[in-house]
Amino acid sequence: MAVDALVPNDPRVEHKFKSFGDIKYYYILAKPQGKPVATVLLTHGWPDLGFGWRYQVPYLLSLNLQVIVPDMLGYGQTSAPDAPEEYSFKKMTAQIAAIVKDHTDEPIILGGHDWGAAFAWRLVNYYPELIRGVFSLCVPYTPPSPVKYSLEDFVKRLPNFTYQLQLASPVAENIVNKSPAHLRGFINGVFGGLTPEGEPAFKVSVGVIEENLERIQPSPLLSPETIDFYVQEYSRHGLHGPCNWYRTTGLRGEDDEELANKIDGKIKVPAMLVMAEKDAALPPQMAQGQEKHFEAGLKQELVPGSGHWVQAQCPEVVNKYIGEFIKSVLGDELKASL
Repeated sequence: MAVDALVPNDPRVEHKFKSFGDIKYYYILAKPQGKPVATVLLTHGWPDLGFGWRYQVPYLLSLNLQVIVPDMLGYGQTSAPDAPEEYSFKKMTAQIAAIVKDHTDEPIILGGHDWGAAFAWRLVNYYPELIRGVFSLCVPYTPPSPVKYSLEDFVKRLPNFTYQLQLASPVAENIVNKSPAHLRGFINGVFGGLTPEGEPAFKVSVGVIEENLERIQPSPLLSPETIDFYVQEYSRHGLHGPCNWYRTTGLRGEDDEELANKIDGKIKVPAMLVMAEKDAALPPQMAQGQEKHFEAGLKQELVPGSGHWVQAQCPEVVNKYIGEFIKSVLGDELKASL
């Protein structure tokens, strides 16, 4: 049975904006028919949109939950400032926390994928009182550290992140921003489309592969309508804003140093980490030894056969894991509302 998913301009969601000086965030707000039992915030990664959670929002609504899904800074209808300094976790967590507080006074369930998951872990660190439970897709937790390092040092330690060097440079954005055909090939390719010979648009050992972009076939994960929507949204700002997330290693190091002196780095709320078996950038073995960081327990799950885009590739499995986790956090409150 097909999993229910939002479509672009879906009538089940409200379209909202919130400004912080020159920076404007766009987000969707989905409300259940009755009084919501809790609020869920979902944060996306690179190169995605809030729409990347399209299979999860209807499911969460069915559990009587209110759902907030922003386009993160740099993406879609949210502002895309040129300066990498605007993309620090310290600044962005404050902005997203303010959006949440506009819609609920209660602690929320938080979920993130890819960069959105790294962001989610820091949102818990900065605003623990805001979070009742947290789940991450594909990204293990790293406590804030007083030890600063460069992106080059990071890649030496973890060669599966070699692509980040290209994304932090102007190279990737210049390739993708070259033409509408390059952009469409990139979107299809990053979501699993290949050339007729089976060559990809992106490799973790390189980054974006320009010579393949104009020959990439349709993504197996996104419908033609969804591809059109992603191309439309990425045409607003190009790839500079999304790639700025890779230019903040130094900023994050400074913020983490400050944060590490204030907190012990333990996650004190219930948590779940879901890894994807065939994620080339974030392989499951990266999750080894995670338990030591979690005081209220860590539920760990694996999505067999899935690549990086778990919530679109295996939505039934991901929704099952999310539902079980939320039920374990909310307990009788959720049961009483259903």
